[in-house]
Amino acid sequence: MSWGEIAQARLADIAACSLASSGVTRLPFTDQHREAIAQISDWMVAAGLSPTMDAAGTLVGHKPGQGPALLIGSHQDTVRDAGRYDGVMGVALACLAVEKLSAEGYAPPFPIDVLAFADEEGVRFPTALLGPRALAGTVDPAIFALSDADGTTLGEALRSFDGDPDQIATLARDPAGVRGYLEVHIEQGPVLENSNLALGVVTGICGIERNRVTFKGETGHAGTVPMQGRADALVAASEFIALVHDAAPGDVRATVGAVRVHPGVVNAIPDQVDLTLEIRDISDATRTEFARAAEGIGLDIAARRGCDFLIARTYVQPAVPCNPDLMVALSQAVTKVQGQSIDLPSGATHDASAMADLCPVGMLFLRCKGGISHRPDEHASAEDMGLAIDALAEVLRTLD
Repeated sequence: MSWGEIAQARLADIAACSLASSGVTRLPFTDQHREAIAQISDWMVAAGLSPTMDAAGTLVGHKPGQGPALLIGSHQDTVRDAGRYDGVMGVALACLAVEKLSAEGYAPPFPIDVLAFADEEGVRFPTALLGPRALAGTVDPAIFALSDADGTTLGEALRSFDGDPDQIATLARDPAGVRGYLEVHIEQGPVLENSNLALGVVTGICGIERNRVTFKGETGHAGTVPMQGRADALVAASEFIALVHDAAPGDVRATVGAVRVHPGVVNAIPDQVDLTLEIRDISDATRTEFARAAEGIGLDIAARRGCDFLIARTYVQPAVPCNPDLMVALSQAVTKVQGQSIDLPSGATHDASAMADLCPVGMLFLRCKGGISHRPDEHASAEDMGLAIDALAEVLRTLD
């Protein structure tokens, strides 16, 4: 059985660690998480790693060595009704890369920690990235009071899982003791498939901002107010949605994901529309510039349509560039195993975005069928996973 086939078999097995659903549903600090930890521990032992769980619920597989440690990892949790590759594939491939090198008689001289983080998706609790933030020393203690849908707090769930909120601060790593963090993840998009390539090197994780947008017009009876001269907030908002969509340049992603119409009845002109505008780009400057352009579009529409327009930013997450040296190492390894390498940004957030507060980060993307993710039909081939294992092993061989 090839290394990629081993990965495929392991991911099929761990997919059974799930609530009953149409796909895989594995939430942090649950029985299904505990079952997954048992399997991942076996993967780590097979790779010659010593597994232990830290106070944040991160399973750490350690291989000793000299000098700063290389950290490799991803998350084990899923969204509801997910596929079997997002997150946990990165843990499986990291273990297999270390195991492959061991089978070939090579042991990297530096320490290696393979990390299986508990909660990246933020599905059970209204927070995420606890594991990497603990290592980076950026955890806000207030999050332990946040509750899930059943009223269980994050602190209570963590304690029930043999974690300890009171010890989180002790997990912060000394940056001088870490050479970098690597993460392998399915692309969750179509670029690699369209390029007929299995692997690509991530340039960075896009910055994100979210805005609350409001158009205020004037209501009236749908049958008696003439069309000309109406101040229809929904018409203005609809024009804004279409123009912002069409105006997004280059790699900017602009999405209106939620719309609320008032009064929201069949026979009244809408007098207020509230909507969300999320903007993502690898360049914070470009993202900010487009947000200003979107505001200009909204003001122009409102003036023409007889409406008022308001926009307010409600959330911002800066872009995270990947480390140039790690990108070069990954690119050289990918070129060696598949003949060429391409660079591409990540539009989604990953554990690497929080790890960047601790150390240099690098990411390798792996082709997924149809660019599909967060669905039961999410798929990566054994052949592609085998190439990723080869590339990651090559990086471990060549890092100074």
